[in-house]
Amino acid sequence: MNYLNVNAHLHTPYSFSAFERLTEALDRAANENVKIVGINDFYSMDGYVEWRDEALKRRLFPLFNIEFISLQEEDQAKGVRVNDPNNSGRTYLSGKGLKCPPDLPEPWAAQLADVRSESNRQVKRMCDRLNETLAAHDAGFSLDFARIERELTRGAVRERHLAKALRMEATHHLKGNGAAMAALFERLFGGKALQSRTDHHATVENEIRGNLLKAGGAAFVPEDPKAFLPMETVCRIILAAGGIPTYPFLADDAKGDFTDFEQDVVQTAETLKRRGIHSVEFITTRNSVEALERYAGYLHDHGFVVTFGSEHNTPAMEPVELFARGGVPLTVRLKQINYEGACVVAAHQELVRQGQPGYVDAAGQADITCRDSYIRLGDRWIRETIAS
Repeated sequence: MNYLNVNAHLHTPYSFSAFERLTEALDRAANENVKIVGINDFYSMDGYVEWRDEALKRRLFPLFNIEFISLQEEDQAKGVRVNDPNNSGRTYLSGKGLKCPPDLPEPWAAQLADVRSESNRQVKRMCDRLNETLAAHDAGFSLDFARIERELTRGAVRERHLAKALRMEATHHLKGNGAAMAALFERLFGGKALQSRTDHHATVENEIRGNLLKAGGAAFVPEDPKAFLPMETVCRIILAAGGIPTYPFLADDAKGDFTDFEQDVVQTAETLKRRGIHSVEFITTRNSVEALERYAGYLHDHGFVVTFGSEHNTPAMEPVELFARGGVPLTVRLKQINYEGACVVAAHQELVRQGQPGYVDAAGQADITCRDSYIRLGDRWIRETIAS
């Protein structure tokens, strides 16, 4: 089989993204010969129809996904770090292959709207704290949250939007004077010098976020527990929207370390199955190719649907074509695993769209024994779509 290139996890301006426009992601995918592309925004399905229409114009196959931050109370009680290295119990979850156009019934739609609103309120509180910090250091300007929401977002406001807005306002107010900007940021950072050149926007924004908006920063506001739904509830929302609950692996960091939950892939796989999760994903640029081979290979061989992505949810622009950490190309085996996973998601997505049962049913039970038939079906639909 010819394994087409896949990127199944791309954030767009409907959450926070390196891309200025949704179509920029798709243009880059087409230019880099990535044929299957998955939108994967935080708490949002708002970009699905545009993603579908614009992908098809470029002869790309669209996948419709979503991402949540949930809470696994059992792991929190035990102090187990899951896929957030800094907060025990905090668990990122994705949904793969949701319905397009979106169709989320009540009460799930209201729960999604509530958690999204709470996330925005938390960022608004951070904006208020940031303005207090700007005033205390005589910055000479402040941030307008309503304007940020209106001009920099599609409704979902993230702390990265605040960092971007602060960098832009400082540039405008100080007329791009690098020395003056560096001096301002040093004051705001409590005497810590800016490490980046002021015209390196992505790294400046990362420093703003790390020094002001994260724990210990002057504008940090702890997230309210209401911002995190239980993992079981998030899975039910994903299933109600037609999708497949998917666990995003953090896997190895630059030092080769793993979180408590992920350090033994055999045990992790068993726990995920017990919790009704039969699909996983990896953001490949985080990981060594060796760890990807070991973890993704084991999970694929033991019945999981496995997909890969790049996120692109930071200011830094990276290729849409996937690589392992350090720009190492993916092996043929990894490309096979990724493509076959995307085929299962594509088949599930199309069957559910037609009103038929998909790879997982309404209770989240997976049709694992039929995975190969879903791979063949998805492969056929993908190739027919991109050839038309």
